[in-house]
This record gives sequence, structure tokens and C-alpha cells, in this order.
Amino acid sequence: MNTFKAMQITEPGRMELVERPVPVPGYGEVLLKVEACGICGADSGAVEGLEKNTTYPRIPGHEVVGRILSLGQGVPSYLSEGQRVGVGRLGGYCGECEQCRQGQFVLCTDQPVTGSSCDGGYAEIMLARATGLVLIPDDLLSAEAAPLLCAGIATFNALTKSGARPGDTVVIQGIGGLGHLAIQYAQKMGYKVIAVGRGSDIRQDALNLGAHQYIDTLESDPVAEIKKAGGAQVILTTITNSEAASGLVKALAPQGKFMVVGAGSSPLLIMPGAMVGNELRLEGSLTGTPYETERALKFSLLTSVRAQIETAPLAEAESAYQRMRSGDVKFRMVLRMDL
Repeated sequence: MNTFKAMQITEPGRMELVERPVPVPGYGEVLLKVEACGICGADSGAVEGLEKNTTYPRIPGHEVVGRILSLGQGVPSYLSEGQRVGVGRLGGYCGECEQCRQGQFVLCTDQPVTGSSCDGGYAEIMLARATGLVLIPDDLLSAEAAPLLCAGIATFNALTKSGARPGDTVVIQGIGGLGHLAIQYAQKMGYKVIAVGRGSDIRQDALNLGAHQYIDTLESDPVAEIKKAGGAQVILTTITNSEAASGLVKALAPQGKFMVVGAGSSPLLIMPGAMVGNELRLEGSLTGTPYETERALKFSLLTSVRAQIETAPLAEAESAYQRMRSGDVKFRMVLRMDL
């Protein structure tokens, strides 16, 4: 194979199917034959020109699962040809910067952003840094694993870092691509799960996913309803509406924690008096290291947590992306290269 097919963003807003020459992996890199790639809301940064550091042409996609075709020099010995691996939003830490020296690999200052500052997985072939690779369990299908490399690890890690204990009340705000996984993880971790969403049409979905209670913000005041339950030890907001997210802070119990994984474009509005008087904590959570992601995948297998997905072939990536952006896809969309 000398060339491969890819859905390329030639310029912001213009996606087209192209053929490219197969690259050769450099030092510390591997060449992947892509099997599946999730379509994520964050792909809009590259697709629509919303990220300043993206240059074009660019292949988007950062929920990538594939098999190693070849390895460059300096690749760790635990990686081999034919091995199935994944790549998430963060494309591999450098191991040399100040953050890496402290073991904070997620915060590496010299790390490519898959599908944004380097080419991603809307393609048959992809180059990846070895330090960003996640080992995929044999019993997890590639299309199942792909969304867990972004939405899965983001919500799993946020919950594990939240300090919540089994039996605590944990509120999940938003029942979309992130929230539907957060509900499952929270329930499997032993929390009392209250899901907060907008509209009665998703009530049954939330309950089927594992929520013990669903609050429709169009029908009732979520803060009042959560306070009736004794307040929340943790609120995990997955939405990008900062005003709606800020309004839920008042539902925290004293010393509660407000975890943010939904990155909105406007500021959160939180009264300092309430933060101080009730000793509340506010924390953002980005994603996880490859090792943490492997733990999330193992937990997902053990507890039967799965992303609810629709699939499409690579050639239909543009229409699949538009469906995801319009809200026509309920939870997650995944491109499969075998379709």
C-alpha cells in the first residue's frame, strides 16, 4: 500500500475525501491501520477553524483505534506490529518538559493534539507518538473502545478524582455524549446518581443508563429537587452552557465539589461567599494518561459500561459529522473503516 484514503479538512468548513502517500514513522512513532474513529464535538475546532493552532490541510479525529503496521526507532518494547492500540485527544507526552518531569503527563507542554495540531483518525492510516498509545483489551470491539478514549476517560477520571464515596449523591448535568457515560460510571461506582437534563424525552434514557432520579429542568427547579435529597457531594457538569452550569452550584452540600468537563465559551458565575461559607471546591478535569485510560477501559469491561453509538463509513464522515453537530445523533457517532 503506497497511498491511503482520508477525510481531510482542506480549509475551515471544507471536508473532502483524498488520497495521501503512506508516511514512514519517525523516532518514537508508530504507523497505525485505523479500524475505528469516534466523531466528537471537539472535532469542530479543526473542522470549523475554531482553534488558533490548527494548520491546514488537516485530518480530524481523536478517538482512534487501530493496529500497529510498523514502528519507528525508539519505540518501547511492549509495543509490536499487529497490536491493537488507541489514541485519544492528547497525542503523546514529550517526557522532558517540567510537567512531564513531575509526572503530570496530561499537562505536558510539548504534546500534539490529535486531529488538531497533528493529523487524526478520519483516515485509513495514521501516525502516532508511542507515548500516547493506549492498549485496547481483546474483548472490547474497536468501535466500542473509540468513544471511551475521550468521553469515557474524561468522565471516568473526573469521577475518580472527585473524592465521592460509595453512597454519596452525585449529580450528572447533561445526558449527551459525555453525560450518558458519566451516569453509567457513577452508578457502577456505587453513587446515588441524579441526572439533570432538559426535556422529558430523555427521562427514560437517563433511568435506563443507571440514574436513580431524573430531573427535567423544564418541569422543576433542579436545585430545590437536589436539596430535597440532601444536596450533592459532587456535581459533574458535562454541558457547555456556563449559565446553566453555574446555577447548579447552589445544590452542593457543604464541602461539596463541582467538577467541570464541559468547556463552555463564557465564564462560570459563582458567588465567592457561597464557595467560602460552605467550603465548596471547583475543579476542572481534562482527560487522563494512557495508563489511566487503560484502567477506564478495564473498568468498562468489568462493569459493562458502553458508549451508545451509531456507525458510518469513512466516505460518509462529513454527513456523520453534521448529524452529530446538529444533535441528530443521540449519544456518540463512530466511523468504521470496514464499512
